[in-house]
Amino acid sequence: MKQFFKKKIIIPILACSLFFTTTAFKNDFFEIAKQLEIFTTLFKELNMNYVDETNPGDLMDIAIKSMLASLDPYTNFMNEQDVEAARINNTGDYTGIGARIKTFKDKLVVVEPYKDYPADKAGLKAGDEIIKVGNVLIETYKDYSGDLLKGAPNSEVEVTYNRQGKTQTATIKRAEVEIKAVPYFSMINEKTGYIVLSKFNKKAHKETNYALRDLKAQGAEKIILDLRGNPGGLLNEAIKIVNLFVPKGQLVVTTKSKVKQYNKTYYTQSEPIDTEIPLVVLINGRSASASEIVSGALQDLDRAVVVGSRSFGKGLVQRPKLLTYGTQVKITISRYYTPSGRCIQALDYWHRDEKGEAVRVKQEQYNAFKTKNGRQVFDGGGVYPDVLVGQNKKSPVATAIVNNDLIFNYATNYHYSHQIEDINTFELSDTDFTDFKKYLKTNNFSFETETEKALSKAFETATNEELNDNIEKDYNTLMANLKQSKSDVIDENKAFLMESLTEDIVKQYAYREGLFDYYKTHDARIKKATEILSNPSKYSEYLK
Repeated sequence: MKQFFKKKIIIPILACSLFFTTTAFKNDFFEIAKQLEIFTTLFKELNMNYVDETNPGDLMDIAIKSMLASLDPYTNFMNEQDVEAARINNTGDYTGIGARIKTFKDKLVVVEPYKDYPADKAGLKAGDEIIKVGNVLIETYKDYSGDLLKGAPNSEVEVTYNRQGKTQTATIKRAEVEIKAVPYFSMINEKTGYIVLSKFNKKAHKETNYALRDLKAQGAEKIILDLRGNPGGLLNEAIKIVNLFVPKGQLVVTTKSKVKQYNKTYYTQSEPIDTEIPLVVLINGRSASASEIVSGALQDLDRAVVVGSRSFGKGLVQRPKLLTYGTQVKITISRYYTPSGRCIQALDYWHRDEKGEAVRVKQEQYNAFKTKNGRQVFDGGGVYPDVLVGQNKKSPVATAIVNNDLIFNYATNYHYSHQIEDINTFELSDTDFTDFKKYLKTNNFSFETETEKALSKAFETATNEELNDNIEKDYNTLMANLKQSKSDVIDENKAFLMESLTEDIVKQYAYREGLFDYYKTHDARIKKATEILSNPSKYSEYLK
């Protein structure tokens, strides 16, 4: 009788649960179908009846991107070129000229030729402006001009380019190009190995594994793993890299989503290389995603001392979904949590300010967590280093200088106007910084601050309302003071700008490999990491 009673209770509960689940699904499905039908009819009527000619492809592209922009910056529509770029980023292989290229409407600018690859062998250098590929002028080419440089291995392409005001040509034989996840590793001193991990593609674990074994064979008893500037990549590669230093069966990361199948816990699957070797991980504000999983997990497990500046704070996981005509959408499917349970997401994309911009999680909103040894760590603002070093001030003005290629262009000009015998002893002087500021003025660098925009808008409104007579003088004074303030801000950002200039200049003289060599003797974070590792008691103290 009791068993029958239990069945009578359980069956209605299950039926009720199924009813609500099914009903919720049907409601969602109906709402999606309804909105699609509305959009389809609107799109059709707009293109058929609008007073001027419309481009359906452009309209749809704007509609898709505007819709996704309301979510987060990582949920993106990917056209065919984007899909190919993602494939190259994940695999690290493609056929081309072997250079990092920036695309403009009328030219392709060589940002960085890779050492001993076709572009380098043909004599191309950073700053060269390619204006013609074969018989095709870049300024008249309507499709993605970067594709013109790709082609079958051993096929030849002639490029016409401008260098320092002179037009030249070069014939380049295309080849297979391998983009390494670990572009550099070496010994810093007799006991300390240094590994640069620049991205988490499919080769990340394999190349890091090789570098670690090779350095140990050279006598390394301590390791510095450099994740600065690493934007992330494949989640599984991050887990396998943590596994190099921690035992099999260790929790590394957990993902949580509204979709049950995306709720997963990831553990190390293999035997490690070395669970005892002292380890320092370097991070900065451009270390994101998988870089934060690695640094956050090793910090939570008290397996490494983290040195540098606060990481980017990307606590979200994406997955690509195939669409039609070779396109994809990359969708944020879950949040990830480090072994201590923290999500290090720094920006709240679901609660925006009056400008529609994501709100940064405030420090008073951070939650405290405990590492394996009981050390206190926090969520909400990226991975905070155990040792803060070199957090150079960077204002919006400095960011604008970088984004307008003024650092790169100055470095290119410097390269052609200065002879440097030994790049490892190179240092910029105060005179060079003064020269750089003159360069900014000569090139009409302008950056309108939010303050200037607000004042201009207020004065425009006052003018329209005929209230500007008594405030024009004060307005002009304020704008002049703001202009001086912007000049002062450049001086306040001197450390960041000088470091950025030095990096670009060294790279133009000695390639990326030479820059890493330069880091070993000049970089403040590497020096601090080496100092910590050279003192076992200090190293242990950070992890207690």
